[in-house]
Amino acid sequence: MPHRKFAMAPAFAAALAFLSASLGAAEPVVVYTSVDDVFARPIVRAFEQQTGIPIRLVPDTEETKSTGLLNRLLAERKRPRADVFWSGDPVRAAILKQRGISEAYRSVQAAGIPSSFVDPQFHWTGFSARVRVLLVNTRRMQPDRTPRSVLELADPRYRDRGCIANPLFGTTSMHAAALFQALGDAKARDFFEGMRNNGVRVLSSNGEVRRAVGAGECGFGVVDTDDAAEAVRDGLPVEVSYPDQDGIGAVLVPNAAVLIKDGPNPPGGRRFIDFLLSAETEAALASGDAAQLPLRTGIPGPPGMVPVSTLKTMKLDYSLLASQLETLSRGFLKAWVDSARR
Repeated sequence: MPHRKFAMAPAFAAALAFLSASLGAAEPVVVYTSVDDVFARPIVRAFEQQTGIPIRLVPDTEETKSTGLLNRLLAERKRPRADVFWSGDPVRAAILKQRGISEAYRSVQAAGIPSSFVDPQFHWTGFSARVRVLLVNTRRMQPDRTPRSVLELADPRYRDRGCIANPLFGTTSMHAAALFQALGDAKARDFFEGMRNNGVRVLSSNGEVRRAVGAGECGFGVVDTDDAAEAVRDGLPVEVSYPDQDGIGAVLVPNAAVLIKDGPNPPGGRRFIDFLLSAETEAALASGDAAQLPLRTGIPGPPGMVPVSTLKTMKLDYSLLASQLETLSRGFLKAWVDSARR
């Protein structure tokens, strides 16, 4: 018996060491995100520090924002590599739902988020929004001629002064589809044709619009509030205008958290989504350089920005918007971008 006890000790010790190592090495969560890496990374680090679960973050490029990772998720549908898609807008999330790539998840951390920003079947949940705003160069534009509507991009008074990002990508693509939903097909097509005839420049990204307006190459352009906040922080000669407050309303762009169906680490994916949807994450995204507006009430917003509750915003059907965007991107918008860049 003493000999047997001695012989078993190394095996028991090895098993204990293996078990300890297994418990200590948490399986990573793979997160695809179209949110700027500089804004997403601090949230990821906070999650890792709080939970001990590592995150493998896969960002999109600035030029193909949202669309690049969406196409990757579509291509990987039979063998998913991502657990979570942290989308910069809910339209891409709605497309994933329509394609059967997302999975329903109702997070307890979503309490306080208005139901209008939550998918009815819980395939995505919105949080922390940006607003599509006009960024105006105060040296190129006279105060009494400052545009107050996105539709003024087609106004002959502003010929050769406006610029937008490529409407095939990112939040500009969502904005384009929203205009078709708000104005109707005929009026929206007329507006886009009016922009082309008015010499509106089509640039590669919202960041490039911010740069061009700040440098005075464009008199004004359409960007997101995070781009506008960066321009103001940099001391550029710009002002920010929340457009269409007397008309169709501004476009609100919430983030969206999506659980990927059959991802490699569903429990870890759910924990990360819980973290994204927490009030603490909304507060962090509002107080940092991301300058995002909380969807919950009671959380202080970014300094100098208008709260979501006081803005007139478009009332959008995100599911319908997803279908519209796919159709427009393959047809009218692609042809329009090609002709506008000639």
